[in-house]
Amino acid sequence: MTDPLARAADLPCWSGRVAPQPLKGGITNANFLVEDGGRRFVVRIGDDIPLHGVMRFNELAASLAAHAAGLSPEVVFHAPGVLVMRLIDGHALTPPEVRQHPMLARIVPLLKRCHREMPHHFRGPVLAFWVFQVLRDYAARLAEEGTRRAAELPRLMRAAVRLEAMVGPIDLVFGHNDLLAGNLIDDGSRLWLIDWDYAGFNSPLFDLGNLCSNNEVEPLDEAWLLEQYFERPVDDGLLRGYAAMKCASLLRETLWSMVSERHSAVEFDYAAYTDDYLGRFDHAYGKLA
Repeated sequence: MTDPLARAADLPCWSGRVAPQPLKGGITNANFLVEDGGRRFVVRIGDDIPLHGVMRFNELAASLAAHAAGLSPEVVFHAPGVLVMRLIDGHALTPPEVRQHPMLARIVPLLKRCHREMPHHFRGPVLAFWVFQVLRDYAARLAEEGTRRAAELPRLMRAAVRLEAMVGPIDLVFGHNDLLAGNLIDDGSRLWLIDWDYAGFNSPLFDLGNLCSNNEVEPLDEAWLLEQYFERPVDDGLLRGYAAMKCASLLRETLWSMVSERHSAVEFDYAAYTDDYLGRFDHAYGKLA
């Protein structure tokens, strides 16, 4: 494959010679900042990753829909494996920022717009992101290929079966499905949602659980978040489904990292990431009634 930096520099959308600057943070893409004609852009370089369900046609369509819905920056150029977007002049959130009550109050309406408005702007075929099918696929691959955590797989998949039953019937919405803090950008006046690698139809409980599990939101704030999102008091059924989906999100992150340990060429400490998320999963799962 062409060197990502050379690929980013040689795009036909530039008005002249450019010097892409690597951006930190991407663990499924190579990302660059490019200044061209006095304007700044972000370039994402990444091919399909079928073993993670990342298909770039879907990411592109979601990125275009997200801009049309007012959630994400404009896509100014695209080619196979390449997305060029206008830079948002702001900063990526950190988990401690996400955990703050005022910030959660800003995130809720952003998620609701994503869930309800994105389908009206999305064009073409679209993926679904059902976390339990993702878990089954990851576990099968890890059983076939081997993993340093092979002894954990049987109990983890028994837990996945229980969690799927606990979630029960769902409301289907369009989910972002990767709510790491860094995928939320604050420009000082509003929030932006970026990086649509895993976008697709899902339960809203996944995004809510994914947001809280990735950013370690406090239990009292989780209950408040659910009330704000669903605009009603939280009952036992909602809490149970949410808690199950939160655990599933943590388990998905764990198995994603186990697979990445074997397959990813990105320079990142996947082993430590696996261990961290496995510990988080065990803690959350141990609290389920």
